[in-house]
Amino acid sequence: MSQLDANVIPVSRSKLDVRKLSSLAMLTALTYLAMLLSKILPQVMFLQMEIKSVVVAICGFLFGPVSAAAVSIVVALIELFTVSDTGIMGCIMNALAACAFACPAAFVYRKVHTRKGAVIGLSVGVVTLVGVMLLWNWLITPVYMGYPREAVAGLLLPVFLPFNLLKAGLNGLGTFLICPPAAKALVRAGLLQKEEHYGA
Repeated sequence: MSQLDANVIPVSRSKLDVRKLSSLAMLTALTYLAMLLSKILPQVMFLQMEIKSVVVAICGFLFGPVSAAAVSIVVALIELFTVSDTGIMGCIMNALAACAFACPAAFVYRKVHTRKGAVIGLSVGVVTLVGVMLLWNWLITPVYMGYPREAVAGLLLPVFLPFNLLKAGLNGLGTFLICPPAAKALVRAGLLQKEEHYGA
């Protein structure tokens, strides 16, 4: 390797790192804004629609599941220290819900980088989120809300299952529709390398 090559490669990697960090910082800010918007949506008991998972999943599609997990955790922590009224348990649930949806979807999409892969990945994310949230509600809600476990178990199928299916399904549809134009916008802004995404 020539001296010129030795000098050029680190600079190239540095530019890529700066672009990725800038993109992740912007997506983190957008995730936080989406979380704030979710708080004005109608809420049933403690069940709330969360549109921030769309931004987290787009982050995962563009940069991988590890980046999606990092954004989920960072935003959950920022929420904990700014606007949250649910404490540490709410923080854990928020990070867990976003990761359960976005990380499996991103993992599948990175393996099958096509429209079909996106659909399969998002479907896996929906199933994972619903399963994780049902388990979480059964284990934690009796402790967190003070409800009898039998009462919570009775709500799993008629209340928690359809709510989480609706939430996860809408997030999956939103991710599928928004990811390609989001990728194009980041490429135009110089924050993402040109790469093919479904619909691009």
